[in-house]
Amino acid sequence: MSTKRDYYEILVVAKSASQDEIKKAYRKVAMQFHPDRNPNNKEAEDKFKEAAEAYEVLSDPDKRAQYDRFGHAGMNGNRGGGFGGGGMNMDDIFSNFGDIFGNDDIFGSFFGGGGGRGGGNRRGRGTRGSNLRVKIRLTYEEIAKGANKKIKVKKYVPCQHCGGLGAKDKNAFQSCNTCGGSGQVRKVTQTFLGQMQTVTTCPTCHGEGQIITSKCGHCKGEGRMYGEEMVSIDIPAGVQEGMQLSMSGKGNAGERGGAPGDLLILIEEEPHAELQRDGLNVAYDLYISFPDAVYGTSLEVPTIDGKAKIKIPAGTQSGKIFRLKGKGFPSVNSYEKGDQLIHVNVWTPQTVSAEEKEMLDRLQSSDNFKPNPEKSEKGFFEKVRDIFS
Repeated sequence: MSTKRDYYEILVVAKSASQDEIKKAYRKVAMQFHPDRNPNNKEAEDKFKEAAEAYEVLSDPDKRAQYDRFGHAGMNGNRGGGFGGGGMNMDDIFSNFGDIFGNDDIFGSFFGGGGGRGGGNRRGRGTRGSNLRVKIRLTYEEIAKGANKKIKVKKYVPCQHCGGLGAKDKNAFQSCNTCGGSGQVRKVTQTFLGQMQTVTTCPTCHGEGQIITSKCGHCKGEGRMYGEEMVSIDIPAGVQEGMQLSMSGKGNAGERGGAPGDLLILIEEEPHAELQRDGLNVAYDLYISFPDAVYGTSLEVPTIDGKAKIKIPAGTQSGKIFRLKGKGFPSVNSYEKGDQLIHVNVWTPQTVSAEEKEMLDRLQSSDNFKPNPEKSEKGFFEKVRDIFS
């Protein structure tokens, strides 16, 4: 069972909180547990990382919607593989979220600008890469048990020649003259309330604090090139058609060492030849002959994890529904598991021979072949109600 705390609880916000409220709450929690404010305090460091993970999910509309619907299981945080922001380190946090504190003079004065531990007021290097979306098609068997998929993703990857920096070598940089290496431009204006200071990202270096004097000849200064990467994706059991998972950092590489985007995985279901999905349940139409309905029989039926043998009692009526407990799909967000529902259809011949017609004529006059439902026999609507109760 997952020991993760609720993301809204971590940031101390309501589930209806706006993006601005979530951002302010994250700033407050991060200030409280920042490593520079709590040196050599492992518990504070863990809570700092926990807050960053919560903010990574709740600040992204797609991830937040996924979390609201499926909780931590929807983020796949309990299976590894990078879903939902798990496994973030300090470099990831300062690279992705350091600019949240960059314009806060109080935070900046205490922690050296918030751009990194001891890193001045400089924003993280480069531009964050964009997200990528891929579709993965799964069989019923893969959905029931979970699956690992390895796929080749065509995307921007860091330039191997310059290490993603975009420069010819490590000496091909100089401090930005516009901002003096801070990555920010401060402007003081006089108003009727007195002096007002505004801080904006440097337009020359785009907040990086330095500029490239000699670009890499392979990536032309971008720090990335178009290529492909083999990505291993762990799919949790119980996912459904249309569900979207997220792998942090597996999208396009950022420019000039910027943080990579995320890989968004859209789940598609491959239709089964004999079964149909209904939420967590699996439905199967079983056709039996009239003699089998009269005498009863034993038959094998397909399930999502192989064959199962069921007994058809003598006198089974068409429309009877048998239930195989636990033979459906698991829930992605709990320990609940669906059932397999077997709907019996007594097959009525569409053509008969002269001899068969004569036999049927004799049977028609028999009292045993006249409809006489017992009072205990449930009607169609009662059966449907029982299924969904």
